[in-house]
Formats: sequence, structure tokens, C-alpha cells
Amino acid sequence: MISFCGNVIWFLLALAGGSWMVLFFLLSPVLPEPLNIVVAVVVGVLLLLSIATWRLMRWLRITVVLLSILAGALWSSLTPSNARVWPAELAKEPRATIVGDEVTIANVRNFNYRSETDFDPRYETRTVRVSDLTEVDIVVSYWAGKEIAHIITSFGFKDGTFLAVSIETRREAHESYSPLKGFFRNYELLYVVADERDVLGVRAIHRNPIERVHILRTAIALQNGRKLFLEYMNKINGLADNPTFYNTLTTNCTTQVLWHAQAFGSEARYDWRVLLSGYIPEYLTRNDVLVSGQTVEQIMQESLVTPVIQSTPLDENFSLRIRDKVPLPLIREVPEGRRPE
Repeated sequence: MISFCGNVIWFLLALAGGSWMVLFFLLSPVLPEPLNIVVAVVVGVLLLLSIATWRLMRWLRITVVLLSILAGALWSSLTPSNARVWPAELAKEPRATIVGDEVTIANVRNFNYRSETDFDPRYETRTVRVSDLTEVDIVVSYWAGKEIAHIITSFGFKDGTFLAVSIETRREAHESYSPLKGFFRNYELLYVVADERDVLGVRAIHRNPIERVHILRTAIALQNGRKLFLEYMNKINGLADNPTFYNTLTTNCTTQVLWHAQAFGSEARYDWRVLLSGYIPEYLTRNDVLVSGQTVEQIMQESLVTPVIQSTPLDENFSLRIRDKVPLPLIREVPEGRRPE
């Protein structure tokens, strides 16, 4: 019986660990193409043979164990960096200088787009007062069906300006994004601080296909919103000094928002809607963060701003104009910023 249990444990460990090893050699940046494919195939064959002939060829089991040690060492050798060749839209990491109530943010992105790939790069420095924060909105931008969306947190201030923080995969200039590669330390994590004309405009006007952008105006208490804003700023400075890897499951645009909320005492909890980011509106509704008394369907209908973004001038009142018909939660203080004429 003990021998049988041991064999079952070996089989499960070999299958799980071996599968991870195959994917690691295939998808991580430790090996160049096509060598990664060759090594992944060899490791896969050795794994299958070790399982099929575990009684007759013990050396194969030892080989698989040694390969797992090698893979672990290579995994540990991968270190994140801010000094790589980045595409222009991900080239500069922001940094915040906090002096009392005043926060000055360098490298705020505000590109002028003619298309998704044709633009004038423009980075700016913005200064805001934490006490002037009047709202925290969650932007949900759908790019892959109903289940998957990109989440952006946007902070509004008394003068009618908004700063959007988009937590993104920082890929190198020669790389394209792959959710599977996102598990294997291929990308760094980047907090893009941007003008909404940039980060929302490119999604609603220039992406192919066009993304469905929703602005969810939240009922987050202002004192908590200000704590959240400072939590973001501290994280931005931390990443500028100590870069970290993006992870498709654990360190992405949705989980990071949740961790920041928990950092100042929020009772928000992880559940399946955090993994399937397209269901974040249901998650926020369930936690009474959005307009009370409305269904998710009503909220989503009223919060869709893609057509409005496409027809709104990209001037200083852009952020207020696109929110003009998006309802405010009744339980939250109404911002005192400028209104569209």
C-alpha cells in the first residue's frame, strides 16, 4: 500500500512538475528560438519515458529530477529590469514626489495619436493635491469578449482633471503579448500614469478592433480614495527603484487594484471575477461600490462611453464631457470640478 501511494505521488509530481518544465523551457526567455522548442520536446519525451518506465529505468527519474533543479535555478536567475529596449508607449516609468499634500508626477503620458502605431510621444509632469481628489472611477475596457477586459483606475480632482493609472505588461520592443508567456517572467510590470485623452482615446478610437470602454463611477469614500491614490503613488516609486515581473494570474491589472485596496483596510476579497476581469462590474455591484438600486445591465448600458469618446473634442474638458451622462452613485460626494458647457 505504501509503495502504491508512493508511486501515485511520484506520478502526480512528475506530471505537474514536468509539465511546468516543458512550458518553462518553451515559453520563458532563458533559451532562444528554435533551441527552446528542441529542449522542450526533449524534456517532454524524457518525462513521458520516466513515467512509463518508472520500474525499469530509474536513471530517467533521476534525470527528470536533475532537470527540475536546473529549471528552478534558471527561473531564479531571471531578474526584472527597467533598462531594456521598450516600445515608445512603454518607454518611461513614472515617478511621484510627495511633499505633504502635494504630489508631483513625472512622465505622465499624453500622446497625440493618429493611429495606434502612429503618434507623437509626449510625456508631461503633473502636480495635484491629495485633498483635492473628488472621485475614483474604474474603467473597464473590453478587448476579448465578455470575460476579459483591461482595468484602469482613474482619479478625479476638483479642477476637473483626471489622472488614469493603467497597470500594464511592459514588453520589450521586439515582443508581442502572450497570456501564456505572462506566466514565465517574460514581461515586467508597468504603471502607466496618463491623461484620459491618451489611455482611453487610443482604446476607443484607434485600436483594431475598437474596444468597448465603460467608466464605472464608484461610491468609494473620499478618504479611502485618497489613501488609494497615495498607495498607487508609493507603488509607482517602488517599481521605479525595484522593478518586478508581470504575472498573468497573480500580478496583473486587476489583482493589483485589489491588493492596493486591501492595503488601506478595504474588505475587498479575491474571487473568480478578479481572474476573469470582464466580470469586475458584477464584483463591484456585489460589493456596493456602484450606483445602488441598478442592475449590472443598467450600469453597463449607462457607463458605455466609446461612442462619446469618438465624438468628443480632445480638449481640457474631455474627461468631464465623457462622464456627462454617466450616473454618480447617490451615496458618494459629488465632485466640485468644472462641468462641460
